Amino acid sequence: MIGEKIRELREVNNVLLRQLAAQLDMDTALLSKMERGDRAFRKEDLLKIASIFKVSDRELLTLWLADRVIRTIEAESNQKEALELALRTIK
Repeated sequence: MIGEKIRELREVNNVLLRQLAAQLDMDTALLSKMERGDRAFRKEDLLKIASIFKVSDRELLTLWLADRVIRTIEAESNQKEALELALRTIK
């Protein structure tokens, strides 16, 4: 989710992968892996990206957190029940 959103922001703003990587002070290959979902974004990187593209950091952080939750539970058979319990607990 978050990787797709970052790629979309880059493309809409005509920013090349290497240009964004330079602004984030990271290797182009690493950013590419992050966009594909092979590596996780750091919270700090998302705050910089939000500032660069002038978008809501809350939106990017929400997508990032959703990705983290999904990665954590994706291999479990009782995903839905665990999420429902978590939602009831945090309300």
